[in-house]
Amino acid sequence: MIRILGAILCAASLFLALAEQAGAHDGNPCVGQSRDNATWLSVAHPGLGEWYLRGWGPFFEHAPQRKFWLGFIPLFGWPGYLQAKSIYDVRKCRTYDDLWSWH
Repeated sequence: MIRILGAILCAASLFLALAEQAGAHDGNPCVGQSRDNATWLSVAHPGLGEWYLRGWGPFFEHAPQRKFWLGFIPLFGWPGYLQAKSIYDVRKCRTYDDLWSWH
C-alpha cells in the first residue's frame, strides 16, 4: 500500500512540474529572454532576434525562414524593410514569420 501511494505521489508531482514548465513557455516566448538582445540580433540580420526568442534550437525549426533568407536582399532585407519588421516583431515578442502584418 505504501509503495502504491508513493508511486502515485511521485507521478502526481512529476505531472505538476511538467505542466508548470510547459505553461510558462507556451504563453510568452519572451520568458527568460532579453528583448534588448533580440533587438540587436534583428539589427544584425532579420530573423535572428526571433530565433533567439525561441531559444535558438535547430535552425530550420526555430528560425523564421522567410525573414532570414529574404534578409540577404539589399534594401528589402538588410538594411531595409525586413530589418525594421524583425525589430518591431521582437519588441512585441512575436516570433512568427509574417512579412506584412504590423498589428
